[in-house]
Amino acid sequence: MLSRIDLSKKISKKEYKTRFSQLQIKIGKIQREAKTLGVPVVIVFEGWDAAGKGTLINNLILPLDPRGFNVHPISKPNEEESMRPFLWRFWTKTPENGRIAIFDRSWYGKVLVEFIDDKSDSLELERCYQDIRSFERQLSDGGNVMIKFFLHITKKEQKRRFKKLRSNPALSWKVTKEDKKHHKQYDKYLILTERMIEETDTDYAPWTVIESHDRRFAVIKMFETVIHFLEEKINAVKSKKSGTQDSTTKEAVTSSLEDSSLNCSILDKIDLNIYIEKEKYKKSLKKYQKKIRDLEHQIYIHRIPVIITYEGSDAAGKGGNIRRLTQNMDPRGYEVIPIAAPIPYEKRHHYLWRFWNHLPKAGHITIFDRTWYGRVLVERIEGFCTRIEWKRAYREINEMEKHLTEFGTIVIKFWLQIDKDEQLRRFKEREKIEYKNWKITEEDWRNREKWDEYREAVDEMLLRTGTTNAPWTIIESNSKYYARIKVLKTVCERIEIALKKR
Repeated sequence: MLSRIDLSKKISKKEYKTRFSQLQIKIGKIQREAKTLGVPVVIVFEGWDAAGKGTLINNLILPLDPRGFNVHPISKPNEEESMRPFLWRFWTKTPENGRIAIFDRSWYGKVLVEFIDDKSDSLELERCYQDIRSFERQLSDGGNVMIKFFLHITKKEQKRRFKKLRSNPALSWKVTKEDKKHHKQYDKYLILTERMIEETDTDYAPWTVIESHDRRFAVIKMFETVIHFLEEKINAVKSKKSGTQDSTTKEAVTSSLEDSSLNCSILDKIDLNIYIEKEKYKKSLKKYQKKIRDLEHQIYIHRIPVIITYEGSDAAGKGGNIRRLTQNMDPRGYEVIPIAAPIPYEKRHHYLWRFWNHLPKAGHITIFDRTWYGRVLVERIEGFCTRIEWKRAYREINEMEKHLTEFGTIVIKFWLQIDKDEQLRRFKEREKIEYKNWKITEEDWRNREKWDEYREAVDEMLLRTGTTNAPWTIIESNSKYYARIKVLKTVCERIEIALKKR
């Protein structure tokens, strides 16, 4: 495909000056509009070494307000980045609404330079393509404009540019041993690049190949492409704001089990009368707390990351459960992340962004007290997101968890369930006991009134996101003693299984 591209295209100096001046004014205006409308923009620059990525980025940012963009130069992952899933360092750099993130190289390094240098296998390559498509689709669905450039030059032109750079003492440092090595591998990279474009050229994140032999032509094409995509998005956002969007945009749908095969309750099968005696509880607690501390050290040695998530009914005992889980653990090896409603700054990002920022590095444990599942629970029921958004979230969450587990992360998900009578008893107890008063709020009582709606949402969540790589464990929590032991036992078992595989 790339070999058939006409690289002889040029623009005269006179035409360039006229068009460039107009485009600079236009893109500055569009940036202001995008900021006002809260449109996040991701611009990716990939291409051959010496193809002019730096030049194009410099030209792009000159007319922009520097307060509204970030340029992220990407190289091979450092030690800290290597200890997390490969998309982590890109998720954390995604822009908030109204800002522009410019990537000088990107996640595509994983399927180009890193693939060849690290000698990855074809199965790993396929997984990376799938992860990248999921990542870009999630950003696009979340409102991001995705603009991807590949700057193309021939092997002969690359050699000429390297020679010119080496002849200049002030610029010779730009041509590294790695650049020379990659030049010799040009034909291998060409095949891989064409495959990359084929696999990841989508309607939500299409590639634009820039013929880069002529700098002026490349600059103009880059500007016109960015302006085109931004104008298209701005017009779409304006149309929605004018009231022409789908009628379900602000619909808070709570009855969604349209497929008759889904009309069965997973929660109905749970025996909430299970309990253990206090003496047995104490013995088991001591046993598993000792075990979890030993396992914590083992996962550190073997560099296995662990994510433990807690969801559950209000007053189901998540806090007390987490305290018993961590009571004997080394505090240097774990972190507990309490999740509340997103603050204004977090709302300006994709809803998954704030969770990616808290993922553990290899060898550490992160415990989430409530999670990304808020999207398909409270946000769904309370109408904080649209029907389209929460229905899409099942796929997005499964994709994220799959990416984590393929990296080697142990993902342990708990749903703590109590019955309605037990919840009422605990609510009243909290009201009566002074040191527990802070635990009960008006919101808890409001949520209780929607018990059946939440139950339906929980059932669908468990069904749609209980995958083989990240299954749910339902914790019968009417008995706090039983719930705590089952959680500890499950965590120990899951970690032991992963250690045996190592």
